[in-house]
Amino acid sequence: MYSYLNGIIDSVTSNSIIVDVSGVGYNVFVPNPFSYEVGKTYKVYVYNHLKEDESSLYGFKSMEEKELFLKLINVKGMGPKVASGIFATGSIKGVVDAINKENLLYLTKFPKIGDKLARQIILDLKGKVYTDTTEVEDTNIDELISVLENLGYKTVEIKKVVPMVDASKTLEEQVKEALKLLLK
Repeated sequence: MYSYLNGIIDSVTSNSIIVDVSGVGYNVFVPNPFSYEVGKTYKVYVYNHLKEDESSLYGFKSMEEKELFLKLINVKGMGPKVASGIFATGSIKGVVDAINKENLLYLTKFPKIGDKLARQIILDLKGKVYTDTTEVEDTNIDELISVLENLGYKTVEIKKVVPMVDASKTLEEQVKEALKLLLK
């Protein structure tokens, strides 16, 4: 129904933004609402989720995010709220790499995604999702996990800190950041 909204951000809440388009305010659920600045104009790519008793808009900063979201919500057991949560803490490249490399640890770091759902995501989407090659490369999360395991840290501890590490940094910087987090 809708492809995108081009308007001014009227307000920001903990899980959504209000986009003013020619005097009409659209409530749009977004992964990182505080990344939008009130008063600025944005193009927000939207998906209109319709159920019997509800109509909700989910928004994204890029068409690539929206396309991955649409593929994720077609996975058995994956709803739009859970799929949207993936984009709040994960990069597109990281998610796609995790799916294609069958990295369960990376996928289960997201809220409400357990082993069963992570395996279903991989089963349904492996080899069917790709990223734009011009996007900044993430350091392979597997390498970071391997380094931390070799340093003697347990999987449970690693699983807690990996989502907080900046994926755009080099492996060496990621290891330093993870070690700081583990030592807290």
